[in-house]
Amino acid sequence: MSEQVTTPVVRHVEARHRYEILVDEQRAGLTAYRDREDRRVFFHTEIDDAYAGQGLASILVEQALTDVRATGKRIVPVCPYVAKFLKKHEEFADITDPVTPEVLTWLEDRLSR
Repeated sequence: MSEQVTTPVVRHVEARHRYEILVDEQRAGLTAYRDREDRRVFFHTEIDDAYAGQGLASILVEQALTDVRATGKRIVPVCPYVAKFLKKHEEFADITDPVTPEVLTWLEDRLSR
């Protein structure tokens, strides 16, 4: 039997404030956020070890950021991976806001609840 290579699927799980990437219907990773007014503050991205090295993080983040653009929100890249991705993908520069101490304090407060 030949192994079927499936295209990863990214889904927005709004109730859990995250985007997930699925491979063969298994969650392979996620990028988490909190919304602050018209900004989507991304603070954590992870890919499970079993799926590392397949480029899934960039697929996940690209589709998440494309979704943010479609909703008319802006991006605040607290997550180091998202920040690094944005440096290479200038097409999102027009909807990216800087990470400020105020945003970090707000995020810390949200996540500690």
